[in-house]
Formats: sequence, structure tokens, C-alpha cells
Amino acid sequence: MNPPFRRVLVVVLDGVGVGALPDAAAYGDAGANTLLHVLQRSPSLRLPNFERFGLGRLVPAAGLVSGEGLAACGRMAEKAAGKDSTAGHWELMGVTLEQPLPTYPQGFPEEIISAFTAATGLAVLGNRAASGTDIIRDLGEEHLRSGLPIIYTSSDSVFQIAAHEEVIPVEKLYDLCRKARELLNPFRVGRVIARPFTGRDAAGFRRTAGRHDFSLPPIAPTLLDRLQQAGVPVVGIGKIGDLFAGRGLDESLTTASNADGMAATLECLERVDNGLIIVNLVDFDMLWGHRLDVSGFADGLAAVDAWLPQLTARLRSDDLLLITADHGCDPTTPGTDHSREYVPLLAWFPGLRPDIDLGTRAGFADVAATVGEALGCTCPAGRSFLPELKAGRV
Repeated sequence: MNPPFRRVLVVVLDGVGVGALPDAAAYGDAGANTLLHVLQRSPSLRLPNFERFGLGRLVPAAGLVSGEGLAACGRMAEKAAGKDSTAGHWELMGVTLEQPLPTYPQGFPEEIISAFTAATGLAVLGNRAASGTDIIRDLGEEHLRSGLPIIYTSSDSVFQIAAHEEVIPVEKLYDLCRKARELLNPFRVGRVIARPFTGRDAAGFRRTAGRHDFSLPPIAPTLLDRLQQAGVPVVGIGKIGDLFAGRGLDESLTTASNADGMAATLECLERVDNGLIIVNLVDFDMLWGHRLDVSGFADGLAAVDAWLPQLTARLRSDDLLLITADHGCDPTTPGTDHSREYVPLLAWFPGLRPDIDLGTRAGFADVAATVGEALGCTCPAGRSFLPELKAGRV
């Protein structure tokens, strides 16, 4: 039997949460609501296309009025323990972490640092939890003098290595990250992240687009693996390849920005005839959420909103579009870390009846179940909402 859709496009708005989860206080995130707070702090922001899709039903606010929406709309609670991109994306593709990946709020133990030094021949600077921009400002000049890499972490399960591009060239930095990834696998650290930067002094240091994530491979087969094994093409755009350690992807397209990711998506739709295209738009998290940049976040939302008509114009009657997120990253709350929030769920295809309520889903894996069913590939995790969508076909 032919699957009900020939192509599925999943767009992940990295960090665009829509309200604190019931257990958010345990993560220090009581009261977080990324989208609502950005809208409240941005009185001139208007999101007319997201409004037409019905997103205002989740976050009714000025600039996003509630009303009948063209898309099916709901929200999803995260089952996985944690609030990071790895756990969020894995759960979206059907693998839910029952135990959180380890974090190191006091810095990495001597066992790990000694192993890194032995593997690379380099001592380290830093080794503490910090904002990336702050630690580069604080230790960048010492790094220029000593040539030693800056090691730091966050509330996520990450081992980050910052280095000036003229001191440790980007390819050498990536090699250091590969060595760190190998030694950290037994510790189940989620990601090793290369953080290259440039500049001559603390006032001028700037991180570059050379960031690269070296992820722990998924702990079980994801929907991406299952689709690939079934011969269904899978394309990842943005940091998807990093988050899944390259697994389950027939093609991985890296991007430098949201704009780059949106352009790559439109190009991909022109040449990829069937299968899954999954896109991560990272700037909400990386550039604006972590840096508490409300105005940048608002501008980014407006840019994606303006892109939506271009996107839907390229979708065929046998295409399914899903728009969601992986966690929150509220730029208005104390601290610079992710926030544990519900994520939006918008589903649309040409000919969908307006105003379908998908409710509050019990886990992100409902996306995997739906995508799998839509493309004719069984996914054992989650509960598909494809029946609600098919019932809404006119």
C-alpha cells in the first residue's frame, strides 16, 4: 500500500518554547515562556503567517492573535530527562532518554582533563561552567599568549573547546574535538563543541561560524535509521547531522545561519522528490536565546514568518509540513541556559481543513510516529496524530 505522503518536511525552531512544563521549577525554569516573553518585549513584532497557521492559539499575544488557523495546532511535553538539543532532537525522532546525560556544573573532573591532556599534549584553560562569550572575553588574551585551548561547559551535557583561529586553526580544533569525543564516549557526554573565535583583545573577540558539534551517537535506532534502512531518503539541514552523529542521513547540509538554512530548505525541495527533510534553525538558540538578545530573537521570528509563504508555495499535495522546537531558550529569564518548556506543534498540507486541535501531546516522539506512518515506515515510539490530519483532508 502506498504511504499517505511522499515527502515530509520537519522544521525545528531551535529554542522556541511555548511555556514552562509542569516540572520546570526543578530545572530552575519556573515561569519560562520563550515565545510569549519575546512577543511581550517586542511591541512592534507582527507574525501574520504564524498567526494564519494558528500559533496564537498556543500563545495569544499582541502580534500573534488567536483565531482559526490554517494548520493543525498543538503543543508537546518533553518526556526525556533534560532540556538540551540532543535529548530534544532524539525524542523528536523516537528515542527518549530515560536518564539525563551527565552535566558538570563544577567543571570536568581531573580524570577527564588528564585524559584530554594525554590525548592532545595540551594543558587547558578554564574548565568551568560559563557563557561562551564570557569565558572567551575572560580567558581569550591568556589563550593568545599561551596557545592553550579554553575548555568550558554549561547546564547541558557539553564539553566545549574554544580557540582563536590564528592560534589553533579550525581543522586542528576539530581534530582536538574528535579526540575529546572518543575519550568522552564512555562518560556519555552529549556533545563536544568546537567554538572558534577571532579578534585581538577582550573587547573584539567574536565567535565565528566555524562551530561544529561532535555528538554522542543515539543510544537506540532513531526514525532516521529506520527510514534509511527502508530505503526512504533522509536529508538533514543545519546541525541535524551533528546531533545524530551523521547516523541515518543520506545527505547532510551544514548551514551558517537561519537564512542559510531557509535557503537550503527551498533548494532541497526543488530536487528531493520523496522522503524526509529535517531542518534545524539554530540562531534562536545560539545567537539570541543564550545571549539574552530579545530584539535579535524577535527579528529572527519575523524572518521565518516572512519565509513561510515561500515555503508553502513549494509544497505539493502529497507533502506534509511539521513545525516544532526542541526546548525553550527564554532570553528574558535569569541565566543564559535552555529552559524546560512545551514546544509548538504545527502541521499543514495543501487541502487541510482549518482549525484542527492536536491538543497537548505526551511526548516529542509523536512526531516520529507521525512521520513514520506518513512515509510508510513503522516507528515503535510515540502516538501518531496522522489520523487527525487525514480526517481533516478536504
